[in-house]
Amino acid sequence: MRDVLIGIDAGTSVIKSVAFDTAGRQLAATALPNRYETLPGGGAEQDLARTWADTATTLRQLADKVPDLASRTIAIAVTGQGDGTWLIDKEGEPVAKGWLWLDARAAAIVEEIRARPDDRLRFEKTGSGLAACQQGPQLAFMKRNAPDMLGKAATAFHCKDWLYFNLTGERATDPSEGTFTFGDFRTRGYCDDVLEVLGVADLRHLLPPIVDGTRHSAGLSATAAEGTGLLSGTPVVLAYVDVACTALGAGLLDRERKPGCSIIGSTGMHMRLAQTPDEVLLNEAATGYTMTMPTPGVFAQMQSNMAATLNIDWVLSLASGILASQGITRTNGEMIALVDQWISVSEPASLLYQPYVSEAGERGPFVDANARAGFVGISSRHGYADMVRAVFEGLAFASRDCYAAMGPLPSEIRLTGGAARSPALRKILGAVVGADIRTSQREEAGAAGAAMIAAVCVGQYRSMDECVGEWVTPLLGAAEPRDRKLAAIYERVAPSYTLAHEALRPVWRSMAASRAK
Repeated sequence: MRDVLIGIDAGTSVIKSVAFDTAGRQLAATALPNRYETLPGGGAEQDLARTWADTATTLRQLADKVPDLASRTIAIAVTGQGDGTWLIDKEGEPVAKGWLWLDARAAAIVEEIRARPDDRLRFEKTGSGLAACQQGPQLAFMKRNAPDMLGKAATAFHCKDWLYFNLTGERATDPSEGTFTFGDFRTRGYCDDVLEVLGVADLRHLLPPIVDGTRHSAGLSATAAEGTGLLSGTPVVLAYVDVACTALGAGLLDRERKPGCSIIGSTGMHMRLAQTPDEVLLNEAATGYTMTMPTPGVFAQMQSNMAATLNIDWVLSLASGILASQGITRTNGEMIALVDQWISVSEPASLLYQPYVSEAGERGPFVDANARAGFVGISSRHGYADMVRAVFEGLAFASRDCYAAMGPLPSEIRLTGGAARSPALRKILGAVVGADIRTSQREEAGAAGAAMIAAVCVGQYRSMDECVGEWVTPLLGAAEPRDRKLAAIYERVAPSYTLAHEALRPVWRSMAASRAK
């Protein structure tokens, strides 16, 4: 009896394979840490062959946890980290390592394009701002700096597309990633005008066909079956990009409440639902993303701050590093356990923290590859606990900044990602945005969203809304009301947060120029 759907989620930090029953209950999960390397000049690359090998390993390990997995699997769906450029040749072999969304080498090209009037045309077609993490600027950078490498390429993939190719032998991408990078979100197809603005019209032959995973699948190849332990011919679905899948699994597709949805992971993604193209609100700064969702005519409008939990990791590493120098070892988990204590003894909003700790800078709600993290307002009375609190508040203010760029602030936020488990973050985020916070019992929202796309594709459900009713809604927890007293404090401080990053932009540019000499 076939009664299992598998969702693969190849993220920046971890590659996961998760088994679900037909009602969306998680049966088992396996995971391996992802590996990538950073390079001088802002590069961030990942080995394609190793990524596929690790993904295949998680599927074989899943079979150890789920009896008779191969014969029970209805379909497999794959999603993964967005943006980046993964090139393969005509034979299907990697041309080079994959360039990730963390890669900042194309930053100068982004500034050139954004300074031109015709970038507004590109923005209005894609509904998405331009950043160095995206495939368009990365291809333009390769044209200038690595033409020989680009000349060997036959197809430009994203992470999930590469894994789908290894599973099926089919070269394709999905509507969400295909259109926010090179297309028109209204038509869900590629757009020649966008390619012209990006300066990559001559590279259109590298773009794979766009297929919609709610309607299209391909059979698991014999080679992939041997490598994964699953049955040849099992339907494989190319799901939408990971943030769209996570939004789906976390509850963004709620046509009645229209909540916001935030993913607080390595990066921060903040989303609102647009049920028609006319509901998509494009800002003057030309930032954010518009991603098609796996249901007709519906979009997720997104703003993304580049670094989220990376800031928490950084501030906790300061303390653990000092302890280590004294011969005292503390794990990251042990340090996180102290956060609530530090926050409880610190004063709200006594410091401002700009959470731009990624060397790729910031991409939402403003784009600046030179943006860097920093504290504003330190005095001699401040201590480490105040810094920790300010980092958490900085992440919340960055979230508010992102929501404000898309329209009115939401009254409810569906929160997911690793940091959603933190009571301190939930309380601070709710107060800063002025929203009730609701989390889900679902741990693997991204893999679940991918599996939901497969469930609709193979006819388990007549529509995605019907699937949401069984897979998502029953798992939502009770809303955690905002702390109104705390919210009043943050409301007074919010303008200062925005003024700070606006004032610091010339400083960041000057510092970047100094480093370049």
